[in-house]
Amino acid sequence: MPDKPLAARMRPRDLSEFVGQEHIVGEGRVLRRAIEAGQLPSFILWGPPGTGKTTLAAIAARQAHARFVPLSAVSAGVADLRRVIADATKVRSLNGERTVLFIDEIHRFNKAQQDVVLPHVEEGDIVLIGATTENPSFEVINALLSRSRVYTLKPLEDGHVRAIVRRAVADERGLGGKVTLAADAEDALVNVANGDARVALNALELAADATAAAGGVRAVGLDAVRDALQRRTLLYDRAGDEHYDTISAFIKSVRGSDPDAGLYWLVRMIDAGEDAMFIARRLVILAAEDVGLADPQALVVATAAQQAVHLIGLPEGYFPLAEATVYLALAPKSDSLKTARRRLADDIEGTRADPVPLHLRNAVTGLMRQLGYGKDYRYAHDRPEHFDPEEVFLPPSLEGRDYYVPTDMGAEAALKRRLADLRRSVRSASRARTGGTSGERPGTG
Repeated sequence: MPDKPLAARMRPRDLSEFVGQEHIVGEGRVLRRAIEAGQLPSFILWGPPGTGKTTLAAIAARQAHARFVPLSAVSAGVADLRRVIADATKVRSLNGERTVLFIDEIHRFNKAQQDVVLPHVEEGDIVLIGATTENPSFEVINALLSRSRVYTLKPLEDGHVRAIVRRAVADERGLGGKVTLAADAEDALVNVANGDARVALNALELAADATAAAGGVRAVGLDAVRDALQRRTLLYDRAGDEHYDTISAFIKSVRGSDPDAGLYWLVRMIDAGEDAMFIARRLVILAAEDVGLADPQALVVATAAQQAVHLIGLPEGYFPLAEATVYLALAPKSDSLKTARRRLADDIEGTRADPVPLHLRNAVTGLMRQLGYGKDYRYAHDRPEHFDPEEVFLPPSLEGRDYYVPTDMGAEAALKRRLADLRRSVRSASRARTGGTSGERPGTG
């Protein structure tokens, strides 16, 4: 139908025309064999836009000689689901024909809507094929997941997109040889499509429509393609997988001391519309968690960046964010406070919760003094070194525990040396007090 968009006209009709996703529909793969045999299980296709989810579902239904009923979770409701299921049950009872119910954006259905489908999938009244751009393990109910296979579609490779573009230029269903595409224009289409065939075909069609014909042929060049593309559309959803995946890549790059990768993922997030304060908060967390006391200034820089972004916003907020990103990436790294937290969690969970020792409690009333609150507390500033190695601060059952284990990185190396001196003094005082002969106190580790 010539009035349909090019992407719709060029939709593959069978697996021989389907491009890409060889890992699930290549020769000999389980899903391909099932489709070719017409024995369809219920399954969910998970992948980014323009990778062939709707097309593959339609091909599967056609190959199985089944009715194909598409619904969009954006606009359909429970009433639509019940109507389709009732029709499917009726048709099946009359002539045995199966119905493939294709639910696009299935992650947008709530639990109640998904529950409507569940018993009819179990009974075989319908074959469910769902499509989603979000992780189905988070968005699809467990009962439905357990009755469906999940197949992950990948962004198309550049070679796949190039093959699709060339077919559209030559095929009668497409531009039918009435358009020529310059090599650099084709390269631009493939590059900016970012693995999304629909983006490439829509831009090709727009560029062709905007190009004047000469001798019955439209010669589409780079300028027309650039004008049609305008700019790359970054795949990003501030509440979806791309949000979490990209911030993960950003944090791991900075933690891994790669400022170039950190800046790359930073700009990817900013250009895609990420909340700048979300990025700033994550930098503050990283400064304390992954740099820590190896460079105490890191937390100062990250907090200053957060305050600056709050004050000035974007686009200028990029600069303090970039400054903090590079500083944290190049700072020495220490996770000693994080490992200390794990040791503390183990003891708090696995040991008795002893009361605060009496000598550490404030005696603010006469009764408290009579009960021994604050008795024999040794005031650190009374000592010349402002430190009393004979004082004990942990509960008796945990005396001698070493939770904080500093690294040799950056400024923490000096803290490590000082801490070693302090602990040596404490253990020496403990041996003198208890008459012990070991250099270690019970429970040290």
